[in-house]
Amino acid sequence: MFSKTRIRNKLLISYSLLYALSLLIGFATFYFIIRNTIKANIESELNNTTTTIYNMVKTSAAVSIKNYLRSAAEKNVEIINGFYREHRRGILTEQEAKQQAAHVLLSQTIGESGYIYCLNGNGIVVVHPSKELLQADVSEYSFVKDLIVRKKGYLEYDWKNPDEQSPRPKALYTIYFEPWDWFVCVSSYREEFNGLVNIDDFRQSVLDLKFGKSGYSFVMDASGTAIIHPELEGINILTIEEIPNEGLEYILKNRKGRIEYPWKNPGEQQSRRKFCIFNHIEEYDWFVGAASYYDEFYGPLKTVTILGSITFGVTMLLVLLLTFGISESISAPLRRLMGHLSISMGDFSQRMPVASKDEIGELAKYYNNFMQQLEEYSSNLQNQIRSRRETEKNLRISEARYRLVMEAAADPIVIYDMEGKVTYFNPAFHKVFGWSLGECMGKKLDHFVPEENWPETQLMIEAIKAGKSLEATETKRYTSRGDIRTVSISGAAFRGHDQQLAGSVVILRDITETKRLTKRLMDIGDNVRQAIGQDLHDDLCPHLIGTGGLASALKKTIEDNHIEGAQLASHIIGLIHEATEKARNLARGLCPVHLVSFGLQSALKEIAEKTTASSGITCSFDGDTSIVFSDNTLATHLYYIVQEAVNNAVKHSCGSRIDISLYRKGGYTHLKITDNGTGIDIGRKNGGIGLRIMQHRALVIGAFLEITTPEGGGTVIHLFMKNSGHQDTTNTGDGTAGHFAIEP
Repeated sequence: MFSKTRIRNKLLISYSLLYALSLLIGFATFYFIIRNTIKANIESELNNTTTTIYNMVKTSAAVSIKNYLRSAAEKNVEIINGFYREHRRGILTEQEAKQQAAHVLLSQTIGESGYIYCLNGNGIVVVHPSKELLQADVSEYSFVKDLIVRKKGYLEYDWKNPDEQSPRPKALYTIYFEPWDWFVCVSSYREEFNGLVNIDDFRQSVLDLKFGKSGYSFVMDASGTAIIHPELEGINILTIEEIPNEGLEYILKNRKGRIEYPWKNPGEQQSRRKFCIFNHIEEYDWFVGAASYYDEFYGPLKTVTILGSITFGVTMLLVLLLTFGISESISAPLRRLMGHLSISMGDFSQRMPVASKDEIGELAKYYNNFMQQLEEYSSNLQNQIRSRRETEKNLRISEARYRLVMEAAADPIVIYDMEGKVTYFNPAFHKVFGWSLGECMGKKLDHFVPEENWPETQLMIEAIKAGKSLEATETKRYTSRGDIRTVSISGAAFRGHDQQLAGSVVILRDITETKRLTKRLMDIGDNVRQAIGQDLHDDLCPHLIGTGGLASALKKTIEDNHIEGAQLASHIIGLIHEATEKARNLARGLCPVHLVSFGLQSALKEIAEKTTASSGITCSFDGDTSIVFSDNTLATHLYYIVQEAVNNAVKHSCGSRIDISLYRKGGYTHLKITDNGTGIDIGRKNGGIGLRIMQHRALVIGAFLEITTPEGGGTVIHLFMKNSGHQDTTNTGDGTAGHFAIEP
């Protein structure tokens, strides 16, 4: 019976059954694999996200609390320091200053019941809200020993106040105030930490964790109030009647795990099945979780099912079409389509009529859509070509304009590639340094850099390779004639069309004449000042001394003749002696090194002695006696640098000791001023007038000035320069010129 069936019917039956069974088995297998994979991946993602939120919230909350306690500690130390300064100025006695500071500390609370207290270095309580603990020795507690050793930082411990039954977990941040030997401790109980946490520190990070279209992460407390939630933040969810709370009650009861439950957000028509993984943070009694809806889990699976059904229907339709063998209905339209393709070469306006709704009709539609897209692409391409040509034209105009600007610039400008080879420099470069562009094009200018200036040059090259800008840096460069010019170099790297570093533009400003004139002006000023000091010392002081002698003789004559006015003559003598001493001090200030018999070292020793006597700060000088300066100008600059450094230390360091040292090491003469104070603010290293004057004096005498703050505190001002003809030494005498040098 089957043998009598027509071939197209045989094909219809056999192919239909074969394709139907194959597709059903394949789609069913594919469906369940995808379904299980999606569920496993979603659960894994939610679990990982919950763990991430748990760690992030816990860490962020801990950091927020530490920052809160530290900020409170730092602010109160500033308050104590203010009372301490009033005591130093004599406004308050030390006892009054301490009492007022303690009153301010005790007036504050940290959270609900946290407070501020102070211990001294022996572990004795000096400030505490509980009077029973004042003057109590708590040094046996481990956390007290720890904070005395550390002096600053965050600690956790257990503590029981006198009116409490048992100790409670507690945390503090302490800062040591050295002048009063106080450890300022800002403390809070850990059970009150959630009141100190700044939710804004991590709210957005939690809300940014989303799943699908509407899945989200949340944080809530033990009462059911949403701490972080995209819709219900600050609301107790248990009090909302239209929301089913079985799932939320399960989370509050079990604290950690996973749950499936129905949920309906405000504004939605019906509840949807939801999946949530949650965890509990015991320190703050908070719950964190990540949740998403099942219908969003299986959204891709639904799409796959629809696509599979469409594929199944199309495949079966193709089987039927092949079985009935309507080849002519296929080949004829194909021939017509080929005819259209051959006619429409280059003409994208051709369209094929859609005569049917079968595959041939669809093919005609696709052909028409394809031709329409080609027409749009052709139009867009032509517009892009016109735009590109206009851009290239503008670029050529811009390049010509910038080339004119560079050629008209007064300062030398060099353009290098990333290998350091010259690609262009302007006429000003040829005018200043003598080299022509032709002999330097495509070459490196290594011969352009003096050997002693390679260290800072190498740093500039590394900065350019890293894509950084060069701030104005002073260095030296050779001319083609072998002369050395002092230049200020600045520049930056630039990028090519691919946004990769393509080269650099460097500007070299010639400041040789400027530096020479600056040094000349300072030398003239020093010479005038020394001349005035010399005149005061050699002319005015002897004149005042002679006048004082005559006044003394007048006083004796008055006393011998018993004439009234001896007391007035004595007062005149005292005033003349005082004027003589002031004239000497003024002369010594105007010409400090020249007027001191033993030169710079004696003058520096005098600075140390006067500082100790006037400020109460111990100031010492240690100098190598073999170092003698024959150049009075050089010695004068060094003297004023030391004087400015010592004055700054006395006014701003809050230290108790200043050390001045002068010695030789490795072919260099070193001058150091060190104090044990609070150190210099990094942001003010180049901001103060005194610091800028010191740096300028160092530049004038060809020395290097380095200002640092060691880890242990204090400030070190270090000036060093090569031994030169300005110094007479016992071991070296080569007479080389002083210049900038990095300390060996």
